Amino acid sequence: MSKQQVFTGSPWEPLVGYCRAIRIGNRIEVAGTTAMQDGVVVGAGDPYAQTRFVLQTIEKALNELGADLSHVIRTRMFVTDISRWEEVGKAHGEFFGQIQPVATMVEVSALIDPLLMVEIEVEAMIETDSEAE
Repeated sequence: MSKQQVFTGSPWEPLVGYCRAIRIGNRIEVAGTTAMQDGVVVGAGDPYAQTRFVLQTIEKALNELGADLSHVIRTRMFVTDISRWEEVGKAHGEFFGQIQPVATMVEVSALIDPLLMVEIEVEAMIETDSEAE
């Protein structure tokens, strides 16, 4: 089976040894994604803005692998302040309200940068030609 990978240029990708997203066959996995752009946190202090940025980044990675948000079957949201879950949930709903993948949101003690409030990973499946028949 062929393997396709997406890299975003994050300084952590080569350091840690991972890619943003990988497709093997009809399965796509997107790594935990945060609101970092060129080493700067986007939306510091605003979990809604961070979630929107993260989901836009994930959408771009899916597109590079021949998928879109409608192919997402699971999201996992890691938040540093669960009391602000509604802000994260609102942004998630704007992207997935019609798709409704299974979703998990859990509070974690910290992310890689103290200004980061949200990290999201997703799983997606693309229907193959043989499955459509």
